[in-house]
Amino acid sequence: MKGRINPLPPIADFLFVALFIMFVFFKGHGLLDDGDTGYHIRAGEFIINTLTVPKSDIFSFRTPPLPWTAHEWLSEVIMAVIHRAFGLTGIVIFFSFLISSVYFLLFKIMRRGNGGILAAVVIAVLVISSSSIHWLARPHIFSLLLLVVWYYLLDLHQYDDRNHLYCLPAIMLLWVNLHGGFIIGIVLAGVYLAGNILSSIYFTGAEKEKSGRKARNLALVLLSCLVASLINPYGYHILLFPLKLTSNKFIMDHINEFLSPNFHKLMAFRYLLLLMIAAFAVSKASLNIIEVLLVVLFTSMALYSARHITLFAIVIAPVLVRQADISINRMEGRFAGFLKKKSDGIASIDASSRGYLWPFAAVLMVIIFFAAGRIEYKFDGKKMPVGAVEFLKKEKLSGNMFNNDEFGDYIIYAAWPQYRVFFDGRSDMYGSERLKEYFKVTRIEQGWEEVFKKYEIDWVIYNSGSALSRFLLQRQDWKLIYADGVADIFVKNTAGNGRLMEKYKDAKPVLEK
Repeated sequence: MKGRINPLPPIADFLFVALFIMFVFFKGHGLLDDGDTGYHIRAGEFIINTLTVPKSDIFSFRTPPLPWTAHEWLSEVIMAVIHRAFGLTGIVIFFSFLISSVYFLLFKIMRRGNGGILAAVVIAVLVISSSSIHWLARPHIFSLLLLVVWYYLLDLHQYDDRNHLYCLPAIMLLWVNLHGGFIIGIVLAGVYLAGNILSSIYFTGAEKEKSGRKARNLALVLLSCLVASLINPYGYHILLFPLKLTSNKFIMDHINEFLSPNFHKLMAFRYLLLLMIAAFAVSKASLNIIEVLLVVLFTSMALYSARHITLFAIVIAPVLVRQADISINRMEGRFAGFLKKKSDGIASIDASSRGYLWPFAAVLMVIIFFAAGRIEYKFDGKKMPVGAVEFLKKEKLSGNMFNNDEFGDYIIYAAWPQYRVFFDGRSDMYGSERLKEYFKVTRIEQGWEEVFKKYEIDWVIYNSGSALSRFLLQRQDWKLIYADGVADIFVKNTAGNGRLMEKYKDAKPVLEK
């Protein structure tokens, strides 16, 4: 019936609602699987309390303090404000909203050309599934959201001749203070600039003039963005930070999130990659120069480091949809006709749906449930040393600790400044030498005792059942005083620790919790 309101949500709205509800009510604990969330919150609180962005380390006991580029300082301030007002549950809800918004906006971009909706849905599902590898309550989520907006503005300029590039320097000013991923925005703009320069060289006539004009626009905006990126607490040094990190081969080879994807595991990225290869193989339309550069660059990044899979999925999605639409429109036969008819029907229903109503209702429902105390999230005591840290607070252990890096993040959140860590998630700050010393101890390599002597380690908090914990259990110079199946705490067998060793002389390892 003409004029009848369709009660179903548009597909973009459905994706938002499905993701948002899934996180808030079912999978929100997964956003807190990484302890880095904790130290980001405390860093933000430090900035708020002191009105200064730290230039050197504040969380470890290392003296003199190591230089520290807190390149995510604005994200940390936002996280600290939310945490003060709403606790960890507020953090989970906030990042659930951001992640859901990323894929809501991305699907809108994928549908911008009004092509076949079935292809867009299939690709969106694979993109979302591939991206889940890095869904955590950490500052990089801000980068994902800004990347989608940035990408959209570049595409509008390139394919629709709608010039909103003047927004990019303002976005860069925000992005450079939120997360180190701002460098991806500069790289992406550089790709579009390079593509247009090559096109202006290769083509002739009107196409040459058009590409030259776009190249000039992009060159001017890119220069403005570079200037905007200098407006941060660290000046030009912030531009060197991503390069310094990625050029550190030891860190890139030994930190899990920087390693290449493990294709022996079941992962949606593999199928997205295969779909991309198949789509390009069967498509009769060639990729343009910019698309070729994007595909080559972001595919190589994703294959080099699993951390970049999410970036690859976001960037490749609109390219894949354009290729799929061209291929489907050129198909002939009964099955092709059926697909086109179904796709047009779904697109018609989608267009008649009222947008934004369902996302608004979902957000409102979550606010009501949160206000009623029906939603609560904390760090998982089966993964983080929650009980062990409470023990530390009670017993007030003195001296320097040696700790697991993930535990270090949680200790900063739960017990700083009372306790200062040996190591935490800021491997870029600690550098290769400290990381090598850390591995020397955790792998019980020759020279591990020298590391303990160098840093005057008095006690150890480490994973229960780990090789290091089992090793220390066999030593006479170390005594277990706490074990809960998640974390073990050992103290050095010295007169100063005599009280603790006597008090907890019956402590035994817990094999399973």
